[in-house]
Amino acid sequence: MNARPVLLAICASLLAACATQPTPLQGAFDPITPRDASATDSTGAAVRWGGRIVSVEPQQNRTCFEMISTMLNSSGRPYWGSDDTGGRFLACRTGFYDPAVFEKNREVTFIGRLAGYENRRIGQYDYRFPRVEADVVYLWPEHETVDVAQYPAPWPWWGWW
Repeated sequence: MNARPVLLAICASLLAACATQPTPLQGAFDPITPRDASATDSTGAAVRWGGRIVSVEPQQNRTCFEMISTMLNSSGRPYWGSDDTGGRFLACRTGFYDPAVFEKNREVTFIGRLAGYENRRIGQYDYRFPRVEADVVYLWPEHETVDVAQYPAPWPWWGWW
């Protein structure tokens, strides 16, 4: 028996495992964006949407998030490839989510069902927000920025030795 195909299959499985989504974000979802949903009635659709927090509103028995949406990468994390967003949406979940932790501009992915719409104002503009009743609220760790300083060799002859 040739071990090479078995070895290749194991390597492929390991590489695929590195690119998978966190367990709470896995599943099948309707391929609509918040912008699409605000233009049509998509109530009841199962969605996985994400983006950056605009505001967090703790209420009596739930917390609602106003979000600016963007695409999600292969792991389900919001991906900011351009200035074009996917619109805005609201996501609400039972319980208290602390605005000190869920700060403005933090990245969050939600899974839930589109439960209706809410009209709100953004400045002077009336906007129709699709509202998700979230089953999953996934707060992503903040990206760390590392500055790398490159220094030239101290002497031009340093590499000649």
